[in-house]
Amino acid sequence: MSRGKRYDSEPKLNLKKVFAVIIAIAVIIMFIYMIIELLKEKPGASDKNFITAYYTIYENGKWGVIDTKGNTIIAPQYDEMIIIPDSSKKIFICMYNTNYETQTFNSKAVNDKNETLYTEYTKVEAISNYDENNTIWYENTLKVEQNGKYGLINLDGKNILQCEYDDITPIVGTKNALLTSKNGKKGVVDSIGKVIIENEYKSITALTEKYENGFIVENEQGKFGVINYNKAQVLEPKYEQIQHVYGNNMYVVKENGVQKIIDTEGNSYLEGKFEEVKEINLDNIIIKANGKYALVTKSGEQKIPAEYDDLTYAYTENYIAKKEGKYGIINSSNETQLNFEYNYLSYLAQTDFIRAETQNFETKLLDREFNEKVSGVITEINIEKGYIRVRENDKYKYYNLKLEEKESTDILVGNTIFLKKKDGKYGYINDKGIVVVDYIYDDATEQNKYGYVAVKKDGKWGCLDQNGKVILEPTYELSNNLVIDFIAQWYLAEDLNANYYTK
Repeated sequence: MSRGKRYDSEPKLNLKKVFAVIIAIAVIIMFIYMIIELLKEKPGASDKNFITAYYTIYENGKWGVIDTKGNTIIAPQYDEMIIIPDSSKKIFICMYNTNYETQTFNSKAVNDKNETLYTEYTKVEAISNYDENNTIWYENTLKVEQNGKYGLINLDGKNILQCEYDDITPIVGTKNALLTSKNGKKGVVDSIGKVIIENEYKSITALTEKYENGFIVENEQGKFGVINYNKAQVLEPKYEQIQHVYGNNMYVVKENGVQKIIDTEGNSYLEGKFEEVKEINLDNIIIKANGKYALVTKSGEQKIPAEYDDLTYAYTENYIAKKEGKYGIINSSNETQLNFEYNYLSYLAQTDFIRAETQNFETKLLDREFNEKVSGVITEINIEKGYIRVRENDKYKYYNLKLEEKESTDILVGNTIFLKKKDGKYGYINDKGIVVVDYIYDDATEQNKYGYVAVKKDGKWGCLDQNGKVILEPTYELSNNLVIDFIAQWYLAEDLNANYYTK
């Protein structure tokens, strides 16, 4: 029996319909997967990996190390503070057997397993230095002792200066230069162990804070000269005194009881016409005469009379001046550009704006045309990331370095959560504007570079992680801390220069 025309031949697939069905099923599966993932994800959750670094901790009278994920690397067990020369490296300098009466101690380097490194040396020390603001830093080299003599290794343990010196010390305020002692004579090496000045002098100091400007050397006869960082003798040691001032290849010296300015060609300027030279900027020189500051040229032409209590070069033809206890700005023709009504003024060359402190302890930021752009309490100027944070009426505002106001989400591009204020309380949102931490805190901070935020409630501070999860409930008062910062359950100690965390 015939099955009819419809069944007279083998059935054929409708490929277009088959493909359409397959595509539809795939779309449905993808949609379901996306829904599941969205349901799994908490608002603000992030897999962002913040940088890992290492910090010293202090607990119960002992010192240890943690990483910035909050893990204990070395449990608090040392009596003396552990020094970490480079926070990104697992090299920790530990002192022990300290005798304060004889001022002797032993020191070693250990790794993250508390294993001793560089065992061929009897002592391994970090080299600390500090600037005029007492900000401490550590050189990227280690001082090592072998057979009673000192040398240098880098942080990888490579020998860069043989152990043949009686001592190696920092040149205070100057980076990348170290003072060596050998047989009672001083010399200089750089931070990679290259000898800049042989051990031939009674004393050596840096001409300025920049080692590139050279060094003042004193010979056995008590005479002073200058040696450049490239080992060239710029001024022979024949002067009674050399001031720590440099500019336009000119130096301030004292010879035969008379102060003067000389250049590298042997020319002499302003002989006996000043008490002090503060700055040399091209041919313009700020001098002190009769107890007041003035601006003159090297030929002796007076541009600003000696009538100011302080005078500092700012930019182009403008100078910050102090008169009758107040600061203002004048130009090189002694014309007032900004009235003398500020408690303090400074020019920030890296950002090209003026910072002004008012009588009401408020800070204003002015552009180079003296227009006020920002007013409030400046809590941070971050050159590296290009922003300024200002607190105005208990609210934080952000500006770029052009002094243009921006949203925190535009400025803090590496953050996962962002501080917000509502109805007098602080909380956090994510980069999509979704609230991830309710507005329940009396005060709070933006996220630090390790992902943590500090929050304050009922007078006490605690810590949240990068997703807004509570790591430490508000526990510590921290009323004496100038900076509030947390790594997990550890908070930054009061002594900012020491740079350690505690709890």
